[in-house]
Amino acid sequence: MVSTQLIQVAVFLAAAAIAAPLGRFFRMGAVLGYLAAGVVIGPYILGPLYQLNNVESILQFGEFGVVLLLFVIGLELRPIRLWAMRSAIFGLGTAQLVATSLVLAAIGLALGLNFGQALFIGLGLSLSSTAFALQVLEEKGEINTRHGRLAFSVLLFQDLAAIPLIALVPLFAAGGSEQPAMDLRAGVLAIVTIIGVIVAGRFLLSRLYRIIAATGVREAMTASALLTVVGVALVMEAAGLSAALGSFIAGALLADSEYRHQIEADIAPFEGLLLAVFFIAIGMSIDLGIVVAEPLKLIAIVIGLVAIKAVILYALGRWWGLKSEPARRLGLAISQGGEFAFVLFAAGVGAHVIGQHLADLLVLAVTLSMAATPLLLLTDETIFRALEPEKPEYEVPPEGDQHIIVAGFGRFGQIVARVLRARRIPFTALDSNVEQVDFVKRFGSRIYYGDAGRLDILRAAGADKARAFVLAIDDVDASLRVAEMVRKHFPDLPVYARARDRIHVHKLMDLGVEIIERETFLSALELTHRLLRGFGLSEPEAKRLLATFKRQDEKRLYDDYKYYTDLEKVRANAKTAAVELEELFARDVEELKLPEEEPALVGAERRDGRRSAGSPRKDG
Repeated sequence: MVSTQLIQVAVFLAAAAIAAPLGRFFRMGAVLGYLAAGVVIGPYILGPLYQLNNVESILQFGEFGVVLLLFVIGLELRPIRLWAMRSAIFGLGTAQLVATSLVLAAIGLALGLNFGQALFIGLGLSLSSTAFALQVLEEKGEINTRHGRLAFSVLLFQDLAAIPLIALVPLFAAGGSEQPAMDLRAGVLAIVTIIGVIVAGRFLLSRLYRIIAATGVREAMTASALLTVVGVALVMEAAGLSAALGSFIAGALLADSEYRHQIEADIAPFEGLLLAVFFIAIGMSIDLGIVVAEPLKLIAIVIGLVAIKAVILYALGRWWGLKSEPARRLGLAISQGGEFAFVLFAAGVGAHVIGQHLADLLVLAVTLSMAATPLLLLTDETIFRALEPEKPEYEVPPEGDQHIIVAGFGRFGQIVARVLRARRIPFTALDSNVEQVDFVKRFGSRIYYGDAGRLDILRAAGADKARAFVLAIDDVDASLRVAEMVRKHFPDLPVYARARDRIHVHKLMDLGVEIIERETFLSALELTHRLLRGFGLSEPEAKRLLATFKRQDEKRLYDDYKYYTDLEKVRANAKTAAVELEELFARDVEELKLPEEEPALVGAERRDGRRSAGSPRKDG
């Protein structure tokens, strides 16, 4: 007979395997896919078919995914970086918690709740979902943006604040409570536990991993990483503190460890799978009975909660220096309720602060607000892209004479322009990114908003009188379009081009561009030169090896150009070139046994008669 537990595991794995791809396919995100899967396999739809009977235990198991998530986040945050974020964590985080709680409490008082209940609910709903928000921000690629970092700061402060809030629940009971919220002994125990975890982690964890790594048993490293998280979680919970906070502290203490990347790689699969279980369990916990019985009340709570938090966060983001769009994204990303609300409201029922029905209603509202987050972010992207105001008309640059035109004013073009400006060589810079133009102008640079691929813009910039044209545009298609325009209408204007890769070089050569530099080629060679010197090679030996590589790479670049559209021939040539390069290096090693002065190397390069490999010239 097939085990019921095995069937339940199979259902969960199937839900996780199907939900995430479907969610991303429909541009809703994996998290919303997990929530929807949870509703489908939950107790109201498919649950009875496979004898599902304890959603609460599944949710508790899934919460370990949140613990692992915060451990991995801690690994990414070195203590010095965490200290640098202190103003955002305690400044913006405090402002959000206080403002949101007071507004929600005021609404609760207006609806007839007593002060203790209103403030308790306001504080509970002011907390956002760390796991949910960070997962959505990561999916959107916004976790490392400024508003993503501010969102993390607010979420971290909320996690810190949730600990005393849970401990102080009895104080919110009507008429107070005879049970002290947290006596002196418990408070001292909490502080000692946190300090103990920090001290032990600081002095013991790295040494422990060093010993385990010396054994060479990879499974032991994985088990040790998981044991670290579980052990710290047990210690923190035994002291009445948050397991998630403990795991975050443990991760932060290992952020400077040489084993950080190995630990993160070992933890990642478990973190992803358990987070999926957590989100599926949240979907399963949605009480469809309340949805059917009180839909209007539920919708009003969800809309009110999300709108109030989003507006407050938007205002705080603007106050903190964000522009309108990132402030709006900040507001929407953490406008939902959080998983700590589940714990807080359950404790509130036990302390007779709120009734069971109200707690169920609020928990369901929090769950639905989580589900609304990816939809709101997707709607924001769709609507505001459609309503994005038209870009202003291109500027008309002044006519120049004997000057240089720089097309593309990103990192590459800016370096060129800075050198020209230092030498007082006149130049006109063009860029089609209006935000970039506005930003650079604030620093006094001569840059104009214009598309260098338009003939009228080029003529207005004095391309017919310019001494040179620097093609520094990053986008390959735009670069080729501009190059074609310049070579066609200004054939005598020298073009100095930046290329992204070898194929880009070949396509520019097709258009007649002769002076080309691959954007990472010379910097890679310079870094390799330093690497060889650091490895112990002498200066002449390092230079000779790199010069050999440059000559061989240039030869291969010209050979590839003859048939660069034939991928099979390019691959075959690459294999031949690799063998030839290896032979050249081996020959160099033999030659370097004899004393040879560096000037002889320079002379050899000149006799070779070729340019730098980064500056190919079209044959014929």
